[in-house]
Amino acid sequence: MNERPLMYFGHPINFYNTPKEADLVRIIEARFPEYALENPNQRHHQQGYVDWKAQKGNGMQYYFQIVLPKMDAGIFLCFEDRMFGFGVFGEAEFIAQRGNPIWEIDVEGNITTMRLDTNRLLTIEETKKRIYPNYSK
Repeated sequence: MNERPLMYFGHPINFYNTPKEADLVRIIEARFPEYALENPNQRHHQQGYVDWKAQKGNGMQYYFQIVLPKMDAGIFLCFEDRMFGFGVFGEAEFIAQRGNPIWEIDVEGNITTMRLDTNRLLTIEETKKRIYPNYSK
């Protein structure tokens, strides 16, 4: 059996389970049929995050140690103002540092090759404020 290479879809959790997420998944799958899309918005990934957070103190490490090393490419969603959340940017950086291609997708579905421009990187606090409407430090 010849399996397709894996492409990770990094996107902020406030897009999870929204019509926009479903639209973007369709766009990505149509543009990159040679890849199997790995969406972190799946129950087993959410459980992996919870388990790692409980056992090791940092749920994001589940992605960096278990999920991302298996990826052959990545596509990453920026916010409407073209900025990237801290975690999404870190995931893109991880995949790129392994020599794998990365792309960005905007909320309109436009796809371009991604450059790791830290001028477009939000801090953890800035990211949380965008993702969680009632967030305060």
